[in-house]
Amino acid sequence: MKFTPVEFSCEGRYSLGIEQDTGKRYLAIPVTNGLADYEEYYELDLDEYERFLADGEAATAFADECRERKNDERLIRKPGWNRGIPM
Repeated sequence: MKFTPVEFSCEGRYSLGIEQDTGKRYLAIPVTNGLADYEEYYELDLDEYERFLADGEAATAFADECRERKNDERLIRKPGWNRGIPM
């Protein structure tokens, strides 16, 4: 999978982008597991993606829910046994 970010928010600590092989839209948050820093990618529908591009507060609220693991069913890549914690 090739994740291509389109927009970053340093303040909200997330990125929005498109997965190139499937065309899925996503919001990603940074996480760490003590051994490596990486990103978790949460699938968005087109309406959500466009809304989050236009409304950073809504995107940050969704990212915060992801950090609280409230949207795990939307993870594009399921985490392994050593799942990281949000940074």
